[in-house]
Amino acid sequence: MHPRNRNRLKIAALALLPALGLSAQAHAADRDARVDFIVPPWPGVTVKTEIVAQLLAPLGYASEQQELSSTVGYKTLQTGDSDVFLAGWLPAQQDSYEAAMANGAIVDLGNNVNGARMGFAVPGYVFDAGVTSAEQLDAHRDRFDARYYSIESGSTVSDDINQAQRDDLYGLGDWELMESSTPGMLAEVQAAYDEQRWIAFYGWTPHWMVLAYDMRILDDPAGVYGADNGHSDVRTIVSRAFSETNPNVTRLLDQFELSADDQSAFIQGFGREDRDPEAVAHDWLVAHRDRLAAFLDGVTTRDGKPGLAAVEASL
Repeated sequence: MHPRNRNRLKIAALALLPALGLSAQAHAADRDARVDFIVPPWPGVTVKTEIVAQLLAPLGYASEQQELSSTVGYKTLQTGDSDVFLAGWLPAQQDSYEAAMANGAIVDLGNNVNGARMGFAVPGYVFDAGVTSAEQLDAHRDRFDARYYSIESGSTVSDDINQAQRDDLYGLGDWELMESSTPGMLAEVQAAYDEQRWIAFYGWTPHWMVLAYDMRILDDPAGVYGADNGHSDVRTIVSRAFSETNPNVTRLLDQFELSADDQSAFIQGFGREDRDPEAVAHDWLVAHRDRLAAFLDGVTTRDGKPGLAAVEASL
């Protein structure tokens, strides 16, 4: 993990440091042979969780995927009914995250995806034409038909854009807000992209839309989608009880880290090409064997053998 992420994100994990430095024999003494993952129905976390499951299997651990919303997932982490959540998006989940942190029930192992971002988006050809900031949208309202496309009403980001419209930020007060499901919104983007029409929409990375539309996220000086132009953290969150009794798996989780481009690519395979997540995960691991040593540094099988050799043999 990058030093800046360790310094900024892992204050809550200080209690783990002795455990993360234990010997191989101690690592093999993990209490649990099964890891319960929280997996909302999002392509990125689905494949990412499968990648970790395929790392754990040759080490001697079974995995179970619990399809829960992030809100429910933070609660089951606190009750001990779940162990790991690989999609702790912040600041989007800030309230649930802070509530769980406040009672000491979870440990934050830091970012597992670097470069995540969300905000006002346009296809690459619009960006290349000079629209690089949300401040410029209304100056081109005719080209955009004064419409902004977003995801389903009731989501946190829907609340954000509706508030921006009420406040007439960036001159959007009289724009038509077109809210739909994510597939519905992206169908509109696809149609515009095919015709090279201008369209403004809610975008995020990692996602296959980055590759499909050469998507660019605009500067957002008013912070509609969060501070720092919508840059986000995607944290690995674990139950504190699990982290304290399973230092070997916790070490692997602590060291598992991707880039937004990594995750966008395998989201493309699963979310757009409709391939099985198991196959997408396996192919990613085979194609990125050079990353295994970092993921598995100091990690063992449950019976104390070198973890890297076991995983490499499984591929």
